[in-house]
Amino acid sequence: MQKRLFIILAFAMTLLCGCKVIDGLLHDDEAVARVGSEKLYLSELRSVIPDGVSPEDSIAIAEQYISTWAKDMLFLALADEHLSKTEKDVSKELEDYRKSLLRYRYEQRYINERLDTVVSQKSVEAYYDSHQDLFRLDVPVMKVRFLDIMADSPNFETLRKRIGSQKESDLAGIDSLAFSSALRYVDHSEDWIDAVSIAREFGMDYADMLSRMKNGYIESEEDRGDVKIAYVCDMQRAGTIAPIEYCTERIKDIIIGNRKRELVNALEQELLESGLAQKNFEIY
Repeated sequence: MQKRLFIILAFAMTLLCGCKVIDGLLHDDEAVARVGSEKLYLSELRSVIPDGVSPEDSIAIAEQYISTWAKDMLFLALADEHLSKTEKDVSKELEDYRKSLLRYRYEQRYINERLDTVVSQKSVEAYYDSHQDLFRLDVPVMKVRFLDIMADSPNFETLRKRIGSQKESDLAGIDSLAFSSALRYVDHSEDWIDAVSIAREFGMDYADMLSRMKNGYIESEEDRGDVKIAYVCDMQRAGTIAPIEYCTERIKDIIIGNRKRELVNALEQELLESGLAQKNFEIY
């Protein structure tokens, strides 16, 4: 145990310090652990330690790797001892996995070489219009301005008023004023965000948060003397169809996913037809 710990400590110091004295004590071919006839060597342990980690983290990573390696080796020894010859024959599973992996890798290359990842706004709108039920909201989505500010701040009332204003003159300079006066300010007035994410700012569930809304404002006084305020510029209730802006990225992912499937289906069909035509594939 002491020798093992010394090796790990020395290894961590070697990685981080480049100390030639310590490095000279150990070599890449020196074993740091053994299970039966299997040995774990320092060179393998070196490869799993990221650059720039602290000595403590290096030791923890090394300890974890040795433990995982040992458990794997012990399980393999146990299986080898107790499983029958037939049970230990995994050649079919390995061959199936090899085929599956090779097919996947070729499909990925084929797709990457041919996939059109540009999705026009017109395509997004067409998909949105024809699949409305897919975009029915489970929770409300909102456009909000969120402010966290100390109650005794001299700019408290000014900022509170401004985040609920629609006037350009009030909104101009709000970022710089909030930066100098507030603990936190986030402007989501131009994009939709789900109510759960906003409620997380208040440390409560979204139903409780919405029950506190009055004249568009949601406020919560905190124990440390600050006040969290959200002004709701717009909201879509749960059960309604989500705004297209909120769904755009999801729709693009769906369309691209469909294109991938179409490419793979076309490839499969092309292979069958080519195989039949070239007599590489026959059905008896």
